[in-house]
Amino acid sequence: MIIFAIDDELSMLEELHDAIAEAEPNVTIFDFQQARDALETVAERKILPDVVFTDIEMPGISGMNLAMGIKLHAPSAKIIFVTGYSQYAAEAYRRRINGYMLKPVDARQIREELDYLQEFYKPDPAKLQVKCFGTFEVYWQGKAVAFERKQTKELFAYLIDRNSICSSEDIADALWEGELDLAACKTRIRSLVYDLKNTLAGIGLKDILLRKRDRIGLHTGKIECDYYRFLKGDIQAINAFQGEYMTQYSWAEPTLGKLLYR
Repeated sequence: MIIFAIDDELSMLEELHDAIAEAEPNVTIFDFQQARDALETVAERKILPDVVFTDIEMPGISGMNLAMGIKLHAPSAKIIFVTGYSQYAAEAYRRRINGYMLKPVDARQIREELDYLQEFYKPDPAKLQVKCFGTFEVYWQGKAVAFERKQTKELFAYLIDRNSICSSEDIADALWEGELDLAACKTRIRSLVYDLKNTLAGIGLKDILLRKRDRIGLHTGKIECDYYRFLKGDIQAINAFQGEYMTQYSWAEPTLGKLLYR
């Protein structure tokens, strides 16, 4: 488990860190005095926290805005505010924050919060984690999967979006809209599929990719995805959706429209 501890006051941060470490010794704790550093760690370093304990009133980025930023990149992260002020509680719960604690906190209180969170969805470490809400990202055992090419990642995103066996024609129309030379597109697709197969094999998940002649799909039983959980009515996935879906791909807009309608 990865836990972020965030407070601009060093003494409060140290106290929070010690309480977390005593309550749950077998976790990795990242300490931040600057909210922007925590956000950069999620957005750029692709380190996704399972739980975030953060102050609210901080210089620069407030705890409220930080929580929304982290949720954009890590929808399954649980956010718990640790603050000296009670007046933000209503707003926090309106924004579907998972907990609200008043300073000072101790190990017993932290343990109670962590025990409560166990009732929520926890990612299966044996499955590939796919995030569609916001930008499209793929994670294996807490780390972002490195794709050799941008279009290899886009191909994988398209297969996730379609959630079915796709023809070369379907893929070509999405990735190279308006391309008339289907034969050339099929050659590109074969190259991307080969690259994707190697990428998945490199993390021990080569069986995720399914091929039937010139049609391609995914073994979704080996994938955990916020989009799929949303479709199944998972309340946490529904709450995690903030009106953005695979924002880097224009072909994903029809799915976004369906999600907004639902």
